Amino acid sequence: MGPRACPPKAASIVASTLSFLLLSCSQPGEVVGQGSEPLPRPKGIALHFNHRDSSRYRHPLTGEWRNGDNLEQALIAQIKSAEHELLVAVQELSLPAIAEALVQASQNGVKVHVVLENTYSTPWTELHPTDLPARGRQRLHQLQKLADRNRDGQLSAEERMRGDAVAILKRGGVPIIDDTEDGSRGSGLMHHKFIVVDQRRVVTGSANFTSSGLHGDVGAPNSRGNVNHLLSIDSMDLAAIFREEFELMWGDGPSGLNNSRFGRGKERRGPQVASIDGIRVEVLFPPHSPQDPEHGLNLIGRTLAKARQTIDMALFVFSAQSLTDVLAERHNAGVAIRLLADPGFASRFFSEVLDLLGLALPDRFCKLEAGNQPLTTPLKNIGTPRLARGDKLHHKFAVIDNKMVITGSFNWSPSAAHTNDETLLVIYSPKLAAHFTREMNRMWRSAELGITLRIQRKLDRQRARCGGGEELKEQVR
Repeated sequence: MGPRACPPKAASIVASTLSFLLLSCSQPGEVVGQGSEPLPRPKGIALHFNHRDSSRYRHPLTGEWRNGDNLEQALIAQIKSAEHELLVAVQELSLPAIAEALVQASQNGVKVHVVLENTYSTPWTELHPTDLPARGRQRLHQLQKLADRNRDGQLSAEERMRGDAVAILKRGGVPIIDDTEDGSRGSGLMHHKFIVVDQRRVVTGSANFTSSGLHGDVGAPNSRGNVNHLLSIDSMDLAAIFREEFELMWGDGPSGLNNSRFGRGKERRGPQVASIDGIRVEVLFPPHSPQDPEHGLNLIGRTLAKARQTIDMALFVFSAQSLTDVLAERHNAGVAIRLLADPGFASRFFSEVLDLLGLALPDRFCKLEAGNQPLTTPLKNIGTPRLARGDKLHHKFAVIDNKMVITGSFNWSPSAAHTNDETLLVIYSPKLAAHFTREMNRMWRSAELGITLRIQRKLDRQRARCGGGEELKEQVR
């Protein structure tokens, strides 16, 4: 299948902007909805977007002003507000200032407990490149560059000491465990991103506590960081639900009894409900068995199926065929659908973005994914945002009928539903939905829709390698 012809309006926009898009069949998105005037927010809920275009802060790596909310300072402010207890569960924490704030809170008498993913729970100053896979070596190099405060290419003893967030926590006496504390090799991923403050406030969202997750990559001046958001919700009821999840993982902490519970080792729990000043919040903590009707993909599917007018989605990973089926059914029922996905994941052979575009892409073994069902009539408003090199669309949110929001750490994938420790929220609030719609519109302004140049090139390469007939009939199992 060759590139689609762009309609005249899209072609004129393409011609007047970046010349490389002339090679593409994608179309720029058009903004629908609100402008930049302040939006009311629900009582008790604060919301931060690190690429927001209606606020600015000084970039801590470059010193330059940039658009967006300073998510790092928002996290530090929450930590400093604690009087009694801070429970932190996050896949990765590598920003020294956040670690220092947690140590200071502990020294002020606040109980501070931290749960990390086992891949990221060792101080980087104790790692050696030869013991790491390629991705680990790349991460180590980035952390070393981040610690090099005077940018002279050499790490002094003080820079190493002040630049290692996990080491700062350990030196400060903050108890830390990871998902091997249950005696296993770890869950699929300890993928949570939440803090519970004083048993009355929850901070959660899509962001890891890293430079690339909040601000951008050191040494890459164009990088603005992965596109992320954080929610701060004042609710003792919600905090109690999150605290229960934390305590299941924590067990007795790093005391050696192996009574921590991660992954499918946790007791099975379905969605729990909290009310925040009249706002209904459904909370689910995966993973669950694929046979469990309450697993995360089913919760998302049931929520999407409620749509009567619109569905907007901004997703890092989308690889669940069951949700494509729901979207197709809603589209046939007249629901207007918009999807933006991370450019890197959108073109992977297991991506449901390809299915929505009516495409099938073989893997490197020239095999198609088992059960793959590309739509016979592709959806139109499917695309990817334009991002700086190295940055990712890391959101995991959807807005349904301008009144329901799906968010959390949960990528729309079977591994998130059935393997990882995750947070999945469904929040019923038109006011909150308006903020996420504005973020969607911001990305939509410069989005590439349809078969992008990146996807087309990958299709062409795989078809040149694999052909398009009998060679593709054997499927991935």
